Amino acid sequence: MSRMRRLEVRTGMVTVSDGKSRPQPMRLHLSMEILQLQREELSPINHSYNKKTPPVDSKHNTRLKTSSHHRTRAGTARATVLSLPGSPDFLPTPSYMSMRTTVKHHVTGTVKRTERMVNVTRQKVGGLGLSIKGGAEHKLPVLISRIFKNQAADQTGQLFIGDAIIKVNGEYITSCHHDDAVNILRNAGDLVILTVKHYQAATPFLHRSSSRDEHHLDNETSSTMGSEESWQSPNQSPTGQHTRWIDIITVPLMMAYVTRYIFGTDKLRPNAFEVRGLNGVSTGIIHCDDAAILSQWLKYITDNIVGLTHLQMKLYNRNFSASERIEYMGWVNEGILNNNQPWQSYKPRFLTLKGTDVLLFDSPPLNIMDWLKCSLIFKVYQTMFRVIKDSENVDERQHCFLIQTSGHESRYLSVETRQELLRIENAWHCSVCAAVMKLGSKTFTVTTGVKTAGLTLDWNMGFALYDNESKTYTWKYKFSQLKGSSDDGKCKLKLHFQNSDTRIIETKELETSSLQSLLFCMHAFLTAKVASVDPAFLSSKTP
Repeated sequence: MSRMRRLEVRTGMVTVSDGKSRPQPMRLHLSMEILQLQREELSPINHSYNKKTPPVDSKHNTRLKTSSHHRTRAGTARATVLSLPGSPDFLPTPSYMSMRTTVKHHVTGTVKRTERMVNVTRQKVGGLGLSIKGGAEHKLPVLISRIFKNQAADQTGQLFIGDAIIKVNGEYITSCHHDDAVNILRNAGDLVILTVKHYQAATPFLHRSSSRDEHHLDNETSSTMGSEESWQSPNQSPTGQHTRWIDIITVPLMMAYVTRYIFGTDKLRPNAFEVRGLNGVSTGIIHCDDAAILSQWLKYITDNIVGLTHLQMKLYNRNFSASERIEYMGWVNEGILNNNQPWQSYKPRFLTLKGTDVLLFDSPPLNIMDWLKCSLIFKVYQTMFRVIKDSENVDERQHCFLIQTSGHESRYLSVETRQELLRIENAWHCSVCAAVMKLGSKTFTVTTGVKTAGLTLDWNMGFALYDNESKTYTWKYKFSQLKGSSDDGKCKLKLHFQNSDTRIIETKELETSSLQSLLFCMHAFLTAKVASVDPAFLSSKTP
């Protein structure tokens, strides 16, 4: 099913505005790599044939040369006419062989094997909105024989009479009997992905055939249907004009930015969102009918953006060593104070965790050289990450966190969803562990009394105080022996260790001019040590 999801295309009606004018109806067309806004366009049609035009399935644009004699014979050959040369999956039974001669005179060309994937959203009334014929017991494919006006299949604009259903939600049904195919389609869920292939030669016969052995796939067990004349193409307007969807805006989803907030503020748009691409193109403000539809669209779009971003990460990581690999890339919003005013505006930043570094870009790096141009770089093992509780939020922005680096002001950041915040937190801890293991040890200059010494944090040794005069270690403790610490927020630090022999707590007092940097580094080493003992620690963190 993962392969299927990568190929999914979703469509739906929304309204779109520039944030000032009245929203206009448009269709969203979402594929894995792009999001398109489409507008409906009307154009005159040929009234001599008002059925929707299916995909061409042969090397030539074939027509049926039908006489009254042929129509009579073809009408009795509903199942046989579909067993054409070039369809090895569906072979005719001997009882149908006499009819192949008639069909052969009508059809020229060979079938072009083009499969299409179509998403159908089941409706409460009408179900999938189509009828089927055929099945393995007839040595025929499962064929769409009728599409009901304004129902689910009709609204896709992508299904046609004469389409053979090859797969349902990725599962082949080519060997299923008719009743089994009906049950599979009726129990396929609300969002049904049909893989179909069109057989143009069968279409006229299906249009004229009777309703016997035909099932209307509604949500009930009844197979009662309306008349054949009730079918009308979704591409045909009541005024006799042909409708088609024209691409108005196309936004690439690779590292795109999606937000529900009014740009630069902490104000959520009601049931609306915006998507901005790397190329500077914006969708405008997309309005949804209700919160459930909004949530669904945001999930689909965000999932595609995250998937593409992970793919880009893998491509970048091919050019970096294992110790410099990227753990996370994604958009965040940074709160910026304006001239000491009591409110703040928000600026999009592209956050990256790479090797031992935390990088904040104004725009995503598009090549290897861009990685060298980042103006905001911090060491992850000397930076604290803290999720902000809802009660601590400074305004209406949700899913906020702080990153604080020694010698720099704290940065207040937010993301769009809790899931994204959780991804960042997990990636942060992974980056800390990798950075500490690469670093191995870190020494800080401290004083004990009147002596200058070096306090070393070592991955294997733990805490160790090195006397510069005697060139020896004054004391050593494992990380697990640290039971607590306290400081004055300026330069003084107390470390409380438990003696492994006597079990007595021993306190060591130190002074250092880089207190905050030492504390952050201690936290990083302790986090990495806990994770090395209990790997589940990294996945147990929640916002």
